[in-house]
Amino acid sequence: MFAVTGITGQVGGEVARALLEAGERVRAVVRHEDKGAAWAAYGCEVAVVADATDRAGLAAALAGTSGTFLMVPPDYDPAPGFPAARTMVAAYAGALADARPGRVVALSSIGAQIDRFNLLNNAGLLEQDLVNPGVPIAFLRPAWFIENAAWDVAAAREGAIDSFLQPTDRAIDMVSVRDIGRVAAELLRGDLQKRRVVELRGPRKVSPDDLAAAFSEALGRPVQAVPVARATWEARFRAEGMRHPQARMAMLDGFNEGWIEFAGEGAGIEPAVGTVDMAEVVSDLCARS
Repeated sequence: MFAVTGITGQVGGEVARALLEAGERVRAVVRHEDKGAAWAAYGCEVAVVADATDRAGLAAALAGTSGTFLMVPPDYDPAPGFPAARTMVAAYAGALADARPGRVVALSSIGAQIDRFNLLNNAGLLEQDLVNPGVPIAFLRPAWFIENAAWDVAAAREGAIDSFLQPTDRAIDMVSVRDIGRVAAELLRGDLQKRRVVELRGPRKVSPDDLAAAFSEALGRPVQAVPVARATWEARFRAEGMRHPQARMAMLDGFNEGWIEFAGEGAGIEPAVGTVDMAEVVSDLCARS
């Protein structure tokens, strides 16, 4: 039995599907019972933990499992100091100490090793605070999600997608959530006897121009990537409802300036390469929306 947190989201859902396809039993950890209904229909157990910082509730959900997939829900607008992430990771650490599942795979991120302030410091906190959880653990650091392009489908249909990644011809590491789910499931089912860090990239680097070309192919019309001027970011993000946009802006700067990147091989870090191509993901996104 494997417990999966974040199962109602993209990554957790892919982890669960990969485990089920491999014939494994899955316990879906959800905040509301109705969110678990679809997974119950697939034969999953459902554990309801209404408060993600509830140590006792989390421990009960993870108890008796061969392995657990942990992820901190994405927070693109964190308060200074990342208090929400710190509180959740502390609850995870306590729950692991109490439940002691057979092994843990925790979703981290490219750039988790970087101390410089940016949104991905959330992932660094996860790795730091779960450094000695009392059970074997693997931190999975994926590249930028290709599926982030889902936000651009509507705009692509009009012929242009805004890009915060700049210049638009500069390619960075990206990976599909399908590859993330597959690799996480393989780590959960594998021989995990020590702390591991796995950095996962896709089969090729991708630029905003590449994404625009893929949209053009999928939609049958010209699409271009248009850079959003850096000077307008803060006002734009605040207009969209963000209160603390600095962390997100710093992350984008990190990708654009090249200081957010993989640590690379060495110091026990393992590289992995996905198989799902960007064009396939973009085509699927267009077909579904």
